[in-house]
Amino acid sequence: MAGGSKSGERAQGGRGALGPGLHFLATPIGAADDITVRGLAALREADVLAAEDTRTLRKLMELHGVPLGGRPLIAYHEHNSARALPGILARLEAGERVVYASDAGTPLVADPGFRLAREARERGVAVRALPGPSALLAGLLVSGLPTDRFSFGGFPPPKTSARRRAIAAWRGAPGSLVFFETGRRLAESLEDMAAELGDRPAAVARELTKAFEETRTGRLSALAAQYRESGPPKGEIVVVIGPGEAIAPTPSEIDDALKAALMTEGVRDASRTVANMLGTGRKLVYQRAVELSDSLEGRGAYDDGQRTGGQRTGGQRTVGKQGDGRLGDPRSGDGDDAIDPDDPIDPD
Repeated sequence: MAGGSKSGERAQGGRGALGPGLHFLATPIGAADDITVRGLAALREADVLAAEDTRTLRKLMELHGVPLGGRPLIAYHEHNSARALPGILARLEAGERVVYASDAGTPLVADPGFRLAREARERGVAVRALPGPSALLAGLLVSGLPTDRFSFGGFPPPKTSARRRAIAAWRGAPGSLVFFETGRRLAESLEDMAAELGDRPAAVARELTKAFEETRTGRLSALAAQYRESGPPKGEIVVVIGPGEAIAPTPSEIDDALKAALMTEGVRDASRTVANMLGTGRKLVYQRAVELSDSLEGRGAYDDGQRTGGQRTGGQRTVGKQGDGRLGDPRSGDGDDAIDPDDPIDPD
């Protein structure tokens, strides 16, 4: 097959609905009934089963009446991956159907399956998803915080200094942030998150889908104080943090960014670049770019009259793509630096 990552993959087919290859199975994070119908069928049809915790997978299969039937059940986790990987890959290359299940939730999300997926793909083995439960997504759902854009930070480092550095690296990330954490370190982590990210709105969800499921919401500092007082909570924990507040750029910051952009771009492109970079309205930035462009030209900032994106010619400037021969002025509306009526501009 020509092109793309499909090249070299062994196609599905043959025995049952489950084709040859590596199948990543999402397993329940609490309620055993959350396993999908397709997931149970895959467990029945697989030639080989692999799991982060074989005891957990065996129990799940017993609950749903899926017999192991003498099939290999291989442990694959971060402590034995170097030893277990070659054997699993050999089975995959022989055309066997291997189902890998994480301890709970979706594989490869804070579990060791990444290397297995990469090595299988590099050998031309089909890699498939059997989607289902996810603590990350469940935490987002119940948090009441924005979900249109989010970043996942996994488990923060256990040591304070490393944890603070890791959290600080997410300071400028757009959207909500999602972390996993243990009950023992929760209060300390929440304090570090408030210190490094600001006292943002947050939610702490634990024991998701289980009988004692609980979600607490509030500012990071308030949540940290609650868990300091009540002590470490039990169960697996998801921390969701709301987006940081946007800080409007100052006029001097806009001017500095525009001056730099105008050295290599025309007014329209420079205003677009700066507006996107600073997260502010393009119409306001465009108007300021026109003023600064005139000021820079008046002081001889163009040197020999040339600049990428345009040149001065008898009081007018060619704009747009270099050498396209069009004349225009940003205020007259007849050039590429003019506001295009079909080009949406943020009115803010």
